[in-house]
Amino acid sequence: MSYFTRYQDHLGSRPDKFYKATLFQSPRLLLGLNCLEPGQVQAVHDHADQDKFYLVMEGQGEFVVGEATQTAGAGGVVWAPAGVPHGVRNTGAVRLVIVMGIAPSP
Repeated sequence: MSYFTRYQDHLGSRPDKFYKATLFQSPRLLLGLNCLEPGQVQAVHDHADQDKFYLVMEGQGEFVVGEATQTAGAGGVVWAPAGVPHGVRNTGAVRLVIVMGIAPSP
């Protein structure tokens, strides 16, 4: 197993929905990459027993966490506690690249 990677080596796109890639996974943490082309959406959803974070690497998006909505760009970090609905829409003109982390389901 490699302990090192570059998120840029995992970038991708899909015309029908946002692109996802797994960077690392263990029984305690999943670290993934989400790429949303302009206008693409990760629908609002929740994880009953899992906290989640998003770290914006490129682009900008409109994030929903519970009742709050805020735009975040490169360097922005968004926290979605377990059970709180969350989602994101790429509101920019370029690809939105997010590194996300979530604890695997118990």
